[in-house]
Amino acid sequence: MPQQGYDRIDRAILDRLQQHGRTANVDLAETVRLSPSSCLRRTKALEDDGVIAGYRAELDRDRLGLGLTVFIALKVDQHSRETSRTIEAALTAIPAVVACHVVSGEADFLVEVAVADLATYERVLLDEILAIGPVRDARSTFAIRTVLSRGPLPLSGWPPKQ
Repeated sequence: MPQQGYDRIDRAILDRLQQHGRTANVDLAETVRLSPSSCLRRTKALEDDGVIAGYRAELDRDRLGLGLTVFIALKVDQHSRETSRTIEAALTAIPAVVACHVVSGEADFLVEVAVADLATYERVLLDEILAIGPVRDARSTFAIRTVLSRGPLPLSGWPPKQ
């Protein structure tokens, strides 16, 4: 839960950091029209509150030899918190899994996998994903081309009015 109220300056900080995560504090402060110390304090508060969950480098999958992206809709045998924890832990441990969502509808989980090729995908699917006990069905959709794979998140309605 947030420790403070947020405003348009916090939104401006988040917008800038989503676009340019390596922005130096002095440049960020200038962009949002704050003193560097005030900007650093606000950024630290956003980190402490968990609004900024972390920083990472965005890597090019093709240049890393991970040119095949597959979305896998998983169905499970039984629906329970324990089953969900088991599946989540197993999927989290598979390096090829780059995203996982619990969903409603036809599937129970939607998993995104980044691999080099079909042979690698087959190994991940058969030896790792389908080996997870409660998983009973997997339906794969292959990405032909990625148009957009990252944010920035739309912040026009943030912070919510209280």
